[in-house]
Amino acid sequence: MRCPFCNADKDKVIDSRSSEAGKVIRRRRQCTQCNRRFTTYERAEDIARLTVIKRDGRRVPYDRERILSGVQKACYKRPIEAAILDKLVDEVDKEVFETADREIASTHIGQLVAVKLRRIDQVAYVRFASVYHKFNDVGEFVEEVRSIQDSAGEQVGQQRLFGG
Repeated sequence: MRCPFCNADKDKVIDSRSSEAGKVIRRRRQCTQCNRRFTTYERAEDIARLTVIKRDGRRVPYDRERILSGVQKACYKRPIEAAILDKLVDEVDKEVFETADREIASTHIGQLVAVKLRRIDQVAYVRFASVYHKFNDVGEFVEEVRSIQDSAGEQVGQQRLFGG
């Protein structure tokens, strides 16, 4: 494993433990070159490869990191812990592999993410929805924001989209 600090390829494992209900092994490592410590996570590769069908018809391999990246962009500068985002992606990951056989539409994955993100943070949801839904005009976007405002009273602990 390459050290993220000095890029040396020599390290030793200090501690290993199971996490995420045994699905992941967390390893605490120490670089033998610069003596700095870092953490790595090891996941079993899914045996059944899953293909995502994009809107334009292209087929690409399923990559949970792309989902995490999209969620992180939507949550940029929002008061949401990284652990919550990891849990959201884990839930989407689980649902995708439970429901899909060999192929799944990217729109289905986006819908799963949107539903979960809406429960976590309204602003992050609107950011995600603005890309995912590909609104044709501002009116559609405003309508989506209004639907969030209307349902905000139903969601306990949710931050308001706009003051008022």
